[in-house]
Amino acid sequence: MTAPHRPTPNEIAEARQRIAPHFKRTPLVRLDLGLPNRQIFLKLETLSPIGAFKLRPALNAVLSRDPAALRQGVAVTSSGNMAYGMAWAARLVGAPMVAYMYRGAPQTKIEGVRALGGEVRFVTRETWWDYITGADRPDAPELLINPVTDQAVLAGNASIGMEIAEDLPDVDVVLTPYGGGSLTTGVASAVKIASDRRRVFAVEDDSAAPVCAALAAGRIVTVEMRPSFIKSIGAPSLVLKLWPVARELIDGAIAVSPAQVTDGMRLLFKKAKIVTEGAGAASLAAAIARPDLKGNVVCVISGGNIDAAAYSVVLGGGIPAA
Repeated sequence: MTAPHRPTPNEIAEARQRIAPHFKRTPLVRLDLGLPNRQIFLKLETLSPIGAFKLRPALNAVLSRDPAALRQGVAVTSSGNMAYGMAWAARLVGAPMVAYMYRGAPQTKIEGVRALGGEVRFVTRETWWDYITGADRPDAPELLINPVTDQAVLAGNASIGMEIAEDLPDVDVVLTPYGGGSLTTGVASAVKIASDRRRVFAVEDDSAAPVCAALAAGRIVTVEMRPSFIKSIGAPSLVLKLWPVARELIDGAIAVSPAQVTDGMRLLFKKAKIVTEGAGAASLAAAIARPDLKGNVVCVISGGNIDAAAYSVVLGGGIPAA
């Protein structure tokens, strides 16, 4: 696995050009919460054709490959949204697609992959994580695209940051959910092109917060994972090959609880009629929890693919079962 680097302006521009015919620019909207000394803005990746930002990196990863490399198919390891995006991109180019997922991933994402013609292969959580970190890989003929460290994935995610910077040139803070780290790294690489004074924070589920732990320890550490309904963020550790790049770009990490996240989900529905999955509302939960973040604060609302039963629990004032 080749070590990734901070996406360059040229890589980001090429990614935007590749995905533009297939991906409509998502809006940046203000959420008026009447908070002192700051304005909250939402980057609504929930309005992607798959309901999540992952279509950007999937498209760029597939469209930047030699078509001959895709003839045996394309594969990705994912908790859901990247698999969904890769299935969409693979169908676009007529390539077979396989998703390695763990049982317990949201059913709506599993069904989304299958509806687009993708095959789902279930592996254990441990195997799933080994595939992502590069400690192991499936013995299969498909081209395996790493959802975290692939350079085209990072550049595709950076397109979000470029849109934020264009739509809100005086942005001060950007909050992004951190799972494997490719979203945070990509966004930060773009928003910091014009000014390193723009701050970017990784947002984690406090049920498993390896970024907070690594920043506190000064090195990558393994953390205990508690069960949580938030599936797209939280890991036992960090992806070693990406961490040096991410660490250079982020300005800190914020851990939020499932209770804070569900409060954010309800607030988004009440104030703006926006449906989000847990990870999708984590950035807003962090913005509310950190009144010291002043100025123009952008929350990347990363996805809205949540099972209906779980969302009904949230709207009813509860926290879904893990």
